[in-house]
Amino acid sequence: MAAKKKTSNETLQRPPAEVLYADELTRLKAQDKGPKPPGWAMTPRSVRRFILGDEGLNIRQKFVGSPSLVDRAMVSIATNRGLILVGEPGTAKSLLSELFAAAISGDSTLTIQGGASTTEDQIKYSWNYALLVAEGPSTRSLVPAPMYSGMIGGKLVRFEEITRCPPEVQDAMLSMLSDRVMAVPELSGDEGMLYAREGFNIIATANTRDRGVNEMSAALKRRLNFETVFPIPDFKVELALVRKESARLLERAGVPSTPGEDVLEVLVTTFRELRSGQTKDGQTMERMSTVLSTAEAVSVAYAAGVRAYFLGSGKVTPADVVESLAGAVVKDDPEDLRRLRRYFEQRISKREGKAWRAFYTARNKLPGA
Repeated sequence: MAAKKKTSNETLQRPPAEVLYADELTRLKAQDKGPKPPGWAMTPRSVRRFILGDEGLNIRQKFVGSPSLVDRAMVSIATNRGLILVGEPGTAKSLLSELFAAAISGDSTLTIQGGASTTEDQIKYSWNYALLVAEGPSTRSLVPAPMYSGMIGGKLVRFEEITRCPPEVQDAMLSMLSDRVMAVPELSGDEGMLYAREGFNIIATANTRDRGVNEMSAALKRRLNFETVFPIPDFKVELALVRKESARLLERAGVPSTPGEDVLEVLVTTFRELRSGQTKDGQTMERMSTVLSTAEAVSVAYAAGVRAYFLGSGKVTPADVVESLAGAVVKDDPEDLRRLRRYFEQRISKREGKAWRAFYTARNKLPGA
């Protein structure tokens, strides 16, 4: 008998949140009662349950962070001010913005990816030039970009890494944020002015390490509420998150090899110490120049599981973690590799426990060792 054909969603590498959690959103909407801000698909209470979890409704927690941050962000989105989430790389800013868009608008795909090459037409609109030449400017020849689609549909627009865009591109949003209007000078009459419908707003993200790339203008800052997303402070919470998310990724990839608790403790402890420049017993040590986020720890645990299943014994070992570690820890600073080696010799070599000893023994698998 032929194997059952996978559905389209099962073959997607990374479905959007509204697809991945469609069942949860449906259940939340079915019991959703109370007032909703104009244009919202769900009440703020249900949005909070979707993001922070609700055991009674079998809604899993998706964001590990301050509930008050989630509440403040929702209030900002419900008003006429945009929201910008600021924090270290890997603190789940993009995930949080995606979850808000999926729950509030039912669509998280209206996304602008900021960068040095981002242009104004990638934010607002462009043209189908074949139709433009044949028929002239019209709504038929106009190709909507995320801001145009968000305004006309009353949906949230996500602007990733906004400070990586040139200042003149950032400031193209000023009238859309303040007056809730977009001018389309190529069109005449009423079509030349697009007024935002209820539900439209912007959620931007910015890494603290990139905020100096292109400083935001004072005018744009005044139109945004800033919320800082901090790294997870508690070891047990971070360990649980890495365990849960790496297991979910491995299961989705069809990989049965999941890291054991002892291996995960080694991995998370290593990331936290290299990130903070302090050992778990309070001793000062060298910090890495790379930002070692929780998301990176999940990626290393995932890679270690894949490596163990396809190339190893099938059981995730500390050696698999070492093999997967260097690519996450060492980026563009050669000194980081030397720091990592010194960390093994000065700190790991003194740790007790079978997993720590195996971790130290595998240090020769680091590049250039």
